[in-house]
Amino acid sequence: MNEQTYLLNAQGLKKYFPITAGILKKEVGYVKAVDDVDFHIAYKEVLAIVGESSSGKSTTARMIMRLIEPTSGKIEFLGQEVLQLNEQELKEVRKNCQMVFQNPYGSLNPRKTIEKSIGEALTYHHLVSNFAEEESRVVEILKLVGLSESMLYRYPHELSGGQQQRVCIGRAIATNPKLIICDEALSALDLSVQAQILNLLMDLQEQLGLSYLFISHDLSVVRHFADRVAVMHKGKIVETATTEELFENPQNDYTQHLLASIPVANPTERKRKS
Repeated sequence: MNEQTYLLNAQGLKKYFPITAGILKKEVGYVKAVDDVDFHIAYKEVLAIVGESSSGKSTTARMIMRLIEPTSGKIEFLGQEVLQLNEQELKEVRKNCQMVFQNPYGSLNPRKTIEKSIGEALTYHHLVSNFAEEESRVVEILKLVGLSESMLYRYPHELSGGQQQRVCIGRAIATNPKLIICDEALSALDLSVQAQILNLLMDLQEQLGLSYLFISHDLSVVRHFADRVAVMHKGKIVETATTEELFENPQNDYTQHLLASIPVANPTERKRKS
C-alpha cells in the first residue's frame, strides 16, 4: 500500500521527558517514553496498540493529537504534516481526528448539560448556525450512540458510566471525523457494558466509515475488534501484524509472553495449554 493512501502515517516518533536535579533543576537525563515509533492506519481500518502500563501507548496517542509535542518525528494525517501546522490548520485536523478517553466522567464538564457537552463542538467548528440546529443535531447524535432525547439536559452525574462513555463517543463523532483515537476507552467500565460499547464502536465504524486507533491492554477485546495490532514495549513497537497472524504466530518474545498472560475461561483448557 502506498504511503499516500494512509489516513495516518507516523514515522520516527520520539518523546523524551527530561529528568532534573538540584535547586537549579539541571537536566541530568531523560525518560524515553516513546522511542522511534513507526506505524500507519489505512482508511476504515482499526489499528490496536497493546502493551503493559507505562509502555508509551497513551503518550503516542496524545502526540498524534498534539496534546503533547513530540521530541522528534513525523506525523502525516490526510496528507498534511501535522507537526508543521499553525493553530488554525490544527483546528481543522482535530475536527477530523477525535479522541475518547479512559475515564468518561473525568472527560465531561460536570457543570455542563449533555446538550452543551456535545453541542459545543458543533458550534466551535461552525457546523451549525443557530441553537435550534445545534439541539436537533445533538438529538440525532444521541440516537446514534444509543441514548434517548430525554438525556439532552441532564448532567454527567445523572448518567451511568456506560451512558457517560456513550456521550463521549457522541461528542467525538459530532464533527464527522475520519479517525477516532480510543485511549483505554473500555477499561473503566463493567464487562457487560464494555461489550455494549464495543458493539457501538463497531456499528459506528460501519455506518460512518471510521478508522480507529484503539489503545488497550485487553487482548481479548483487541482480538475481536482490531484489523492489525502493534505491540509496544518500553517505548518501542516490537511487533506489528494482522490480528490473526499475531495471535496465531507471534514472532517477538515479549508478544509471546503478553499472549500467554490472557486469562483462559475454561480451567481444563488452561491445564492442557500448560
